[in-house]
Amino acid sequence: MVTQTFEAVYDGKVFRPKKRLRLKPNTSVQVTIRAVKAKTKRKKSALEVIESLKVVDAPSDWSENVEKDLRTKKRAHER
Repeated sequence: MVTQTFEAVYDGKVFRPKKRLRLKPNTSVQVTIRAVKAKTKRKKSALEVIESLKVVDAPSDWSENVEKDLRTKKRAHER
C-alpha cells in the first residue's frame, strides 16, 4: 500500500489535487482531511511590476518627461 500526502482544493463538490497523483484511475482511497491556510501571494511593489515588464527601449529620462512623451504619442495616434 502506497501513502501519498498532497494538497488539494475543494471546489464545493470534489477535491482537486494541485499536482498529478501516482494513482490509476478509479482507485479507491481513504481520505483524511486537515484544512490548511491558503497561501497568499505577496503584492508586488510598483518598482517590481515595472521591472517585470522588461522594457528595454524606454528613454533614460522617461520619468522626467512622461507628460511630454504621453502628449507626443497621443498626437501621433490622432493623425
